[in-house]
Amino acid sequence: MSVINPIILTLDAGGTNFVFSSMQNGEIISDMVCLPASIKSEASCTATIIEGFETLKTNIKQPISAISFAFPGPADYNYGIIGNLPNFPGINGNYPLKPVLEEHFNCPCFINNDGDLFAYGEALAGTLPDINAALKAAGNTKKFSNLIGVTLGTGIGCGLVINGTLLTGDNASGAQIHNMSNLHNPHWNVEESISTRAIQRVYAKKANIKLDLELMPKHIHEIARGKTGINKEAALYSFNQFGKALGFVLADILNLIDGLIVIGGGISTAWELFAPAMFGAIQRKHQLSNGNTVDRTTIQVFNIENEQEKQSFLKGAMSEVWVSSKNTIAYDTMPRTAVIRSTNGASKSISIGAYYFAISQLNN
Repeated sequence: MSVINPIILTLDAGGTNFVFSSMQNGEIISDMVCLPASIKSEASCTATIIEGFETLKTNIKQPISAISFAFPGPADYNYGIIGNLPNFPGINGNYPLKPVLEEHFNCPCFINNDGDLFAYGEALAGTLPDINAALKAAGNTKKFSNLIGVTLGTGIGCGLVINGTLLTGDNASGAQIHNMSNLHNPHWNVEESISTRAIQRVYAKKANIKLDLELMPKHIHEIARGKTGINKEAALYSFNQFGKALGFVLADILNLIDGLIVIGGGISTAWELFAPAMFGAIQRKHQLSNGNTVDRTTIQVFNIENEQEKQSFLKGAMSEVWVSSKNTIAYDTMPRTAVIRSTNGASKSISIGAYYFAISQLNN
């Protein structure tokens, strides 16, 4: 059904807090509601989610058209049945969250992976249109249509948007990059080196201290910047290793999906610490059996947080091809992409993605 100016309730369900928003016309229309995450049982989790959405309904005092939000997987997102969640110890599979909420609120409910919704929000109302607008303003004909969204936090999440369509996959597993190969240890998946626990573990080992799970990446970030604590070298090393592992995976993704990469999530605030190693891993060479080397990616990858690289990226390499005396074609001859941090931030982009996903479903 088509709905005019629908109000959509959204949720960013993190392991620490549940953040609820109400959105209309792509904008948040009331104060957000933030409740402590309740993850010890299905009943308490459901009660907290219902409380948050009921509070939003009370605040906006208008009918809602749908609920749409991110929730950790594994899950069958089409049916809204949540699986066994490592970071939500009270949820142990076959948790029918979507049907329960639809029954309670008497409206459609859409649940997706947070990485998927982050990418969708960035593709429709974030980095992708911003980059295309900047290219147009620079007089360049290049236009990007695809986006790879990556979130860095407790673990690593990902979403893929191809020509405006969210790639969810046949099994709601369209971008499970946490299970890709690990540069540092072939026996591990990559999340063992790109996660909160990875930074904690590497820091403790390098500093030769006991592992402290209360010491979060933001604290290690401060140590690396010399703001507090000791073992600055160990802190810097932990983010360097994190960046190398991340760059290794991003290069592999770029060889499959030709698009922009946008990074968000809490650990993205440490960009200046991990980005040099990340770009180094992306740009390193493959060695061939004959001793020659080739680039890791078939397209040039820019760090457009660097102003000089940004200008080169926007300028490109425009050329005119002669077709006939009456016809020439102007085009950009530089195959390229960029890795950039989200300006919206992960939470906002997830909410925007949830909103637009609900709109797409309501209008079908």
